[in-house]
Amino acid sequence: MRAAPLRRSPGSLLLLALLAVLSLGVSGTARADYPVDYNFFAGIPYELTNPGGSLPGANDWACKVTAAHPDPVVLIHGTAGGAQTNWGAYAPLLANEGYCVYALTYGGLDVPWPLSALGGMRPIPESAAQLGAFVDRVLAATGAAKVDFIAHSQGNTVGNYFIKRLGGSGKVDKFVAIAPPWLGIFGDQMNVLRAFGKQLGADANSVDNMISMGVCQACPQMLGGSQFIRDLNADGVYDPSVTYTNLASNYDEGVSPSVALVPGPNAINIRVQDTCAMDFSDHMAIAGSPRVATWALNALDPAHPRPVSCEFIPPFTG
Repeated sequence: MRAAPLRRSPGSLLLLALLAVLSLGVSGTARADYPVDYNFFAGIPYELTNPGGSLPGANDWACKVTAAHPDPVVLIHGTAGGAQTNWGAYAPLLANEGYCVYALTYGGLDVPWPLSALGGMRPIPESAAQLGAFVDRVLAATGAAKVDFIAHSQGNTVGNYFIKRLGGSGKVDKFVAIAPPWLGIFGDQMNVLRAFGKQLGADANSVDNMISMGVCQACPQMLGGSQFIRDLNADGVYDPSVTYTNLASNYDEGVSPSVALVPGPNAINIRVQDTCAMDFSDHMAIAGSPRVATWALNALDPAHPRPVSCEFIPPFTG
């Protein structure tokens, strides 16, 4: 005997329709539920299986911003990183939180894959111009007025060069800077190395190029005391129209807190060990750490802060 068809009243149908709309959110797009792996290397398998592709949750060009998250988030990788390899944790996390999230690989060499996946090799002004074109595409696709940046290592310098030198001021609202080499990698220690090199008969450029190993054209530009860093910071480290949140670790091999946590009226500086001695983040792990990711979410949405737990963060992976 077949069961009688279920009959719903017009009122119940209206209620179900309302619940369906609410479950989709303001933009009409279902809330994502991507797995999040807090590991700096979490994006590498995606690059291996889909070279040059996009991480889950990233680069949805049909995504429309919401009233809750009006600014799309652009992820800017570090030296030798890429759109997938640097952001395995952040792209799905941000998509799950309802953000429109985008990531590019900038500064890649014109070589076959997998070497083409190593971004950040070209001079910073070239990379910043690529970032600028990408930001314009994001703004046009989403209809947003501004974007927010989350950057790691060299990505911070590239992002700031775009803001300060390529007309990006006014297009960026919040800047979450993970291990930002604002004063140059190794800071004042580079001058010690240059002085030592001079005693051995090498000029400053030779020392800088030797550290970059001749392949990374951006690397000597980012070193402490370089002419590039001096010129970029000649009018101050920060653009006054942007709110910066700087995150640094005592265990970073090249970007110490003294380099990254530069005081400024529009800068919030966070040393991760100040609230947790069990955090052993180094230069890579800091971009895979769940603690830093929580601070990043708080920086993007300061009206709804989340508690940052103290937990063991291992080096390398986060």
